Amino acid sequence: MLSGRRLDLLDPSPLDVEIEDIAHGLARVARWNGQTSGEHIFSVAQHSVLVELIARRQAEAAGVDLDRRWRLATLLHDAPEYVVGDMISPFKAVIGGDYKSVEARLLTAISLRFGLPAQWPAALVGKVKAADRASAFLEATRLAGFEVGEAKRFFGAPFPLDAATEREHLTPWSAGEAKARFLARFTELVDPAPGA
Repeated sequence: MLSGRRLDLLDPSPLDVEIEDIAHGLARVARWNGQTSGEHIFSVAQHSVLVELIARRQAEAAGVDLDRRWRLATLLHDAPEYVVGDMISPFKAVIGGDYKSVEARLLTAISLRFGLPAQWPAALVGKVKAADRASAFLEATRLAGFEVGEAKRFFGAPFPLDAATEREHLTPWSAGEAKARFLARFTELVDPAPGA
């Protein structure tokens, strides 16, 4: 890693996980294999910021406050991809268990490094998946050329965001901006301002 850490893929240690490495890597990993519109790639870092925002909005719409630790988990849901990259779902299915096993070990190490449970509760996993699918719907229809009906078949019903929020979060950011915004959101979640 750029930090100088050496990460063992087969037995990753939480002590070798650095948020700067995660942010740097995710800001340079393209969602949709780079097949998106815009001057820049739509990165996994930007996707992660969007998923965390959607999870918060979904919780608010349901009349609940999503715990700060669960928001952090949502931001970090794709963090293993800073090491293994982002593979499209059909290819992940072909590779199967080995890929998922490596990804799961990495997520466990990342979770422990940042004070989250090694195994996420089922309720949290469900919230992350719901927000992830909602983000994928928006990305697919706004950036990747999917028709609305096609996206609904793959990702389910969309979760609406206002036009300004969509513009802000679905216009692909540069790698530098994606890294900075991911790190800023991480810092807000691990070191919240008084009263936040």
